[in-house]
Amino acid sequence: MINTKVTLAGVELKNPVMTASGTFGSGSEYSEFVDLNRLGAVVTKGVANVPWPGNPVPRVTETSCGMLNAIGLQNPGIDVFCERDIPFLKNYDTKIIVNVCGRSVEDYCQVVERLAGEPVDMLEINVSCPNVKEGGIAFGQDPKALEAITKEVKKYAAQPVIMKLSPNVTDITVMAKAAEAGGADVISLINTLTGMKIDINRRTFALANKTGGMSGPAVKPVAVRMVYQAAHAVKIPVIGMGGIATAEDAIEFLMAGATAVSVGTANFFNPYATVQIAEGIQAFMEKQKIQDLKEIIGCVE
Repeated sequence: MINTKVTLAGVELKNPVMTASGTFGSGSEYSEFVDLNRLGAVVTKGVANVPWPGNPVPRVTETSCGMLNAIGLQNPGIDVFCERDIPFLKNYDTKIIVNVCGRSVEDYCQVVERLAGEPVDMLEINVSCPNVKEGGIAFGQDPKALEAITKEVKKYAAQPVIMKLSPNVTDITVMAKAAEAGGADVISLINTLTGMKIDINRRTFALANKTGGMSGPAVKPVAVRMVYQAAHAVKIPVIGMGGIATAEDAIEFLMAGATAVSVGTANFFNPYATVQIAEGIQAFMEKQKIQDLKEIIGCVE
């Protein structure tokens, strides 16, 4: 019997495949394509303490090997999320991980405190949001701010906390250690790289926001490198993501040291990607005569 189960901070997933926040809604949009019961976890779209309208359009554009988005974390707010999305996800045999966003430490803590009494399994904190009080630098780009927000969030959290790290830093290991020092139970990475595209015919930016988050196959080598570095810098589990489109991609991240993986941009061009990747990992294990997924996690030194 092949064992694909993995454990993150005491939470057991039937397999290591989950969705990446912001690419899967909160599950209902994809449920006609994907049997959510077959996923290790569903990671929801970012949720804030109040509804966010998001950025002006256009806010998505393709690149040669991926996409840029500047959605601006549009979401209906925590009240609607708790009333509508959690009950929907509870119909499925999968773990529920709620992605939390905010503009201040207080914003994050309000959402985390509200979720303490809800039937969700883990929280993923998106620290790529601009810290309004500190001149707009993202929480995840300053190790002191990252450690501080992790400590504060942990005070209010009833569930294990995943800190989602930004790749837009000089040294990812410094950020990984800061999250661990703040008490993070798990880290996930990478979030999107900052990019830009110019429409030469209109002589203007392709995105109204000028810059956007770059994701997709082009970022995968950067993501694998950062996951490898982070996994070797901390003792807590790592969730790897960034350009995963196939089982082979996912296995690379696992071998680099990730305990689980999140599939993001691939959902847009292949709605079946998550289940196909989970099946592909199982097939690889059968072919390679691997009994337990733990045999390959972090096997590349």
